[in-house]
Order: sequence, then structure tokens, then C-alpha cells
Amino acid sequence: MPNSQFIISIHEYLNMQIRVKVKPNSKEQTIIEEEDGSLTIRLKSPPVDGKANQELIKVMSKKYNVPKSHISIKSGASSRQKLIEVDTTDE
Repeated sequence: MPNSQFIISIHEYLNMQIRVKVKPNSKEQTIIEEEDGSLTIRLKSPPVDGKANQELIKVMSKKYNVPKSHISIKSGASSRQKLIEVDTTDE
């Protein structure tokens, strides 16, 4: 039987990367899960001064139940197509 402590420590180092298409200035905030595993997220905030990115991080934090500090935009900070990383480690 495998050592469960070892399995937990492997799990602690897993991060998820998710492709996201952002639609800022939407009337309502929604998350659509696409067939390919990516997400389309409609945000109320405009894409000005990082406001849409801040709202995106807040939405992703809520969806995956992790602190906002565990969400990062790996690529596409100034684009509608983004690669988001969710750090699933416990602190």
C-alpha cells in the first residue's frame, strides 16, 4: 500500500493552467465552460488600468476556492486570450 503522506505531498505541488477568453464590459458576470476545457468569462469591468484583470482574478479565486494570491496571469495580460495558473498548494 502506498504511503499516503507521499501522495499528499505530490498533490501539494500541482498547479492548473487554464485557457481563458475574457469579454470585458459585459452586462453581467458569467463563466462558460467550453467543450475543449477552456473558459469564456464575461466581466463587468472595462479593460482599463488592469480593472478587468483584477476582476478576472477575483472570479477565478471564487470559482476554484483559493486565495486571490494563488491566481496568476501567465500570458495575455493585455489580451482577451489569457493563460491563467491556479496554485492549488495549501499554505
